[in-house]
Amino acid sequence: MDIKHTTLIFMVLFLLGCGTPKKEEIKPSRNILVSILPQKTFVEKIAGDDFKVNVLIPPGTSPAAYSLSPSQMAEIANAAIWFRIGYIGFELSWKDKIAEINPKMKIVDLSEGLNLIQTGTNNAETLKTGTDPHIWLSPALVKEMASKILKELSDLNPEQSVKYKTNYLEFVKEIDQLDIQIRNLLADYSGRKIITFHPSLSYFARDYGLEQHSLESGGKEPTPQRMAELAKLAQKENIKTIYIQGELDREQARVFAEETKGEVIQVRPLDPAWAENLLEMTHIFVKNFQ
Repeated sequence: MDIKHTTLIFMVLFLLGCGTPKKEEIKPSRNILVSILPQKTFVEKIAGDDFKVNVLIPPGTSPAAYSLSPSQMAEIANAAIWFRIGYIGFELSWKDKIAEINPKMKIVDLSEGLNLIQTGTNNAETLKTGTDPHIWLSPALVKEMASKILKELSDLNPEQSVKYKTNYLEFVKEIDQLDIQIRNLLADYSGRKIITFHPSLSYFARDYGLEQHSLESGGKEPTPQRMAELAKLAQKENIKTIYIQGELDREQARVFAEETKGEVIQVRPLDPAWAENLLEMTHIFVKNFQ
């Protein structure tokens, strides 16, 4: 065989070798989709770094109105599981399209079977569900979601099921400790009212005996009547704080705060540092109750 043919064969073998996936690359079956950042935290608490977890709704964007970007289509096409949070506007608008992109992907609704809060609001923005979607802000419900995540991860990667069960039990212990801390901090404030711009704290309030009142109702901007109603409540209860999440426009919250001679304080329901964030939020509430 002459040198020319030998060189050609060598180049073909080299190119074929370049096309071989590296062992450390994550296979498509190890890709997982979640809708929001806190879910990524929950999955990684149980699975460690065994999976690549792609978050569909990026930081700083609203789950009610986000649309998929073209670059996310490949992530969807390679995913083995999509853990839905349940009732956020993005999921309800895009669930059929996402399922169409990857028909083989398993879709797990983490809200299924949970004790959900029905808002009684039927409008186009919530796609007539009338269900409060903010279940990840309840430690009690996160424990139930974690159990579902454990089952799905163990089915997907049975060889590591013992590790996942160990990690899950450790996560449950962390959740229980967080719950005790929050209950102790709020023990003297049962029945206290909080005013929020967007009603994101309903499950947290239910867990810990608080009463949430929100300016926004059913995804709609607050009406002058609603603003006046809550201004009266703030005056009667001596509430000087309105809580707003960072993804929302602060202008109407600012106007309300001026009318009540209060202040706007930002909370972060979508913070990936889930436990730390809930504890920090609790400290903020306690400070403003005093």
